Amino acid sequence: MNFIRARGAKAHRILPLFLGLLSIVGGCAVGPDFSKPATSPEAGYRPAPVALPSAGPKDPRQHLQSGGEIVSQWWTLFRSDELDTMLSLAIAQSPTLDTARATLAQAQQAIIVARGGYFPLVDLEASAERGRVNIGAPDSAGHATGTLFSVGPIVNYSLDLFGHVRRQVEENTAFADVQRYALAAAWLTLTGNAVNTAITSASAREQLRAVQDIIAADRRNVDLVEIERSVGKAARTDVLTAQSQLAADLALLPPLKQQLSAAHDALATIVGKTPAEWTAPRFDFDMLVLPVDVPVTLPSALVRARPDILAAEAQLHAASAAIGVATAELYPSITLSASWTQQAGSIGPLFEGANGLWNLAAGLTAPLFHGGALKAQQQAAVDAFDAQLGVYRQTVLAAFGQVADTLKALEHDAEELAAQRAALDSAEASLALSQESYKVGAASLLDVLQAQRLYAQGRLGYAKAKGQRYLDTAQLFEATGGGWKASMASNAIPAR
Repeated sequence: MNFIRARGAKAHRILPLFLGLLSIVGGCAVGPDFSKPATSPEAGYRPAPVALPSAGPKDPRQHLQSGGEIVSQWWTLFRSDELDTMLSLAIAQSPTLDTARATLAQAQQAIIVARGGYFPLVDLEASAERGRVNIGAPDSAGHATGTLFSVGPIVNYSLDLFGHVRRQVEENTAFADVQRYALAAAWLTLTGNAVNTAITSASAREQLRAVQDIIAADRRNVDLVEIERSVGKAARTDVLTAQSQLAADLALLPPLKQQLSAAHDALATIVGKTPAEWTAPRFDFDMLVLPVDVPVTLPSALVRARPDILAAEAQLHAASAAIGVATAELYPSITLSASWTQQAGSIGPLFEGANGLWNLAAGLTAPLFHGGALKAQQQAAVDAFDAQLGVYRQTVLAAFGQVADTLKALEHDAEELAAQRAALDSAEASLALSQESYKVGAASLLDVLQAQRLYAQGRLGYAKAKGQRYLDTAQLFEATGGGWKASMASNAIPAR
């Protein structure tokens, strides 16, 4: 409904009123004001010792630093130049990060679009009309053909009395935060995958060496049995048994070689290259130093350190703002408009003062009956908020569970590594003794093969346990946030 409309030469008296109405943008933003969900004071991890169990005399002992800061480039804690170079390449060329950066830029533009609702919309309208008009009496046949030119600005402004625009800006800002944390999560996942794959490559190489040692021992057994048979102290079946053991252990090589090859191909993909374009460096435990002092984020700080938790919180914020947007739809809206038009029958006198026409109007629209749609829309927004709150709570629970599991895994890794080292040392000594005893006839081939089996289990078990300890250490850094905030602050995670 238009309730102000004027026309004439006294526009200067009405314009101040219009400008005054433009300044009436106060009022409350309806809907809930978002507050960050509180974390239970009892939330935490299972108690873990400051010093993890000893991993044996030949492997370092790790210590947990509660509340320690993770460096921005957390993989540098493994002190490998090859790993640092590969991660720099991966961050610079990752298609996943490019996608996340572009999505964040798109979300940031949506904020600008929403903020446009704070300001008047100013357009320029121009037209030229040509037509025939009746210039005589109603019953006259006299007509004239003429052209009417008009040009002038048009201003439209919607007063944000109930916070509809403000809540839209808030919602889009929250969505941009979601994308910012999604970028951080993508960076953390990328770096975690790169380090984990490098460690997997080193572990596969270590297991290959273990199998090669086992095969070397098998060959010694075959040579030993053949020597014994040549002097009549062993039967043909002993030779076949020893050769069978050698063939069985040779079959362990192809799967490990495939695992190593797959790790190299995966690393090429991580750095944004095809396997033909880029060859992964050779990773070995001799060039990866296990971090001894391991920083562990405090439980009270974990919800601010993990990007997935912060993204879920931002989604919750957006859902809260959406309730405000839906609530504002239930209230009246006021629109102001103004125009100044110069009209003339020809271009020459178009801009003369006498040909100026102005128009000022205000419109009020109040919802009366929408078949319950607006209330249902508001309730749907409330239900969406409740659903997102459940997602947030589950994300927090999963994060605490992951960190607790990884901390316990490090304890068990140290215990397993110590046990595997002790088993390996005993099996190695037993195998050497069995082989010597077999030479002098004090032991049977069955005794040698049993010792060989125990040595093989110990050698492979130790290699796997060593690799798992490296993997769990890297996963703890990833589970506690990986220092992404410092990386984003230092532009190591650049946004477009």
